[in-house]
Amino acid sequence: MSWITVVFVALLFYLMVSLYLTYLVHRIPRRPVKDVPDWGSLTDTRIPSADGGFLEVWKVVPREKPRGTVLLAHGWSRNRDRMTARARMFGEMGFTTVMHSARDHGGSSPLTFANAPRFAEDLEQVIQWIREPVILYGHSLGAAASLIAITKNPESVNMLILEGCYARTKEALGSLYRNYNPLFGVLFAQAVIMWLNLFSGFMLERVSPVVLAKGVSVPVLIVHGEKDKSFPLNHAWRLRDSFRPGLAELFVARGADHSSSSLAPGYRQALESFVERHFPEVH
Repeated sequence: MSWITVVFVALLFYLMVSLYLTYLVHRIPRRPVKDVPDWGSLTDTRIPSADGGFLEVWKVVPREKPRGTVLLAHGWSRNRDRMTARARMFGEMGFTTVMHSARDHGGSSPLTFANAPRFAEDLEQVIQWIREPVILYGHSLGAAASLIAITKNPESVNMLILEGCYARTKEALGSLYRNYNPLFGVLFAQAVIMWLNLFSGFMLERVSPVVLAKGVSVPVLIVHGEKDKSFPLNHAWRLRDSFRPGLAELFVARGADHSSSSLAPGYRQALESFVERHFPEVH
């Protein structure tokens, strides 16, 4: 067997293994939480998804006349319950809150390859169901999906809040894989990203948040954990600077990791200040 044959077989084996790993990263065990809203009037329903499936949705209406509606989108591997604590804060501020589980998450219908554009499709379905402009709040992949959704539905979103959002998709995936498993990150991350880019129609760069930010015209609050290892803090600085000058502001959650910014000192005050300063102008 010639060395060329050996190299070809080794390369083919590597590509097949990386292709299988690409499938596996989409099947990472889900980590749903349980946190049912305990305020206001709760509606628990299902609405159609873009592919003929369904999305589980909660709508919580405050006891007094609502000021408006906030739509909250969870991140990868979670479910609608993940956003309940954040929604409660908005409920106490007088807003109707809506939370849904993306396809292949929580109790929503299955989906083979979930990603940011698919998450965005689910957001669009919920926005159409709400039938009024919303404050859109996304965490992690839900934040990236929120940027996709607002570029397609600019008239349906009057404020944007992005928590734990990355700057560029390929870079973020590499960071995520290295943080999950350093060996996997070194040996297979780039190959997996290559397959994902191929399957998405080479659109990973086009849906990067720093690219989409240029088309946003509503007020933006970026929330990012100081100790975020999935997407280090430099992602937040670059994302903020990608919006039009003066449009976006950044709250750094001291001591927080990727998922705990909402528990950090000053988070609620930053949230309330942002809403009170900008909501009257757009409502």
